[in-house]
Amino acid sequence: MVQSQVMAILNRRSAPVSAYQILDEMRDANPKIAPMTVYRALAALTKNGMAHRLESLNAYMPCQCQGHADASILSICDDCGHVEERVAPDLLAKLSDVIGRSGFAPLRHVIEVHGVCADCGANRAQA
Repeated sequence: MVQSQVMAILNRRSAPVSAYQILDEMRDANPKIAPMTVYRALAALTKNGMAHRLESLNAYMPCQCQGHADASILSICDDCGHVEERVAPDLLAKLSDVIGRSGFAPLRHVIEVHGVCADCGANRAQA
């Protein structure tokens, strides 16, 4: 039940949201909810591929590419906060190969690219 509530909050937001923002919203209906309850729900949702943790923002977002087994590439707009998710299995395989040549064994990939989305880029050009 908590996971579905957390997922509903993530789906309602247009930008990534922190665990404490989720907690604040959930406290409206359940004032005694503990932070660990939200963190457990987020851990389960990320493990099951339903949500992503944006490491650089310490925030979460719903998965936009349902049903993929590969790590996501997340493009984060530093102006408006919009995040786009893409999957590029060939890129991740090449990255693992390059890193693996030194004997390093990657366990997971976290690829976040910060920049400016097309809309914000167009707005900058007009200014």
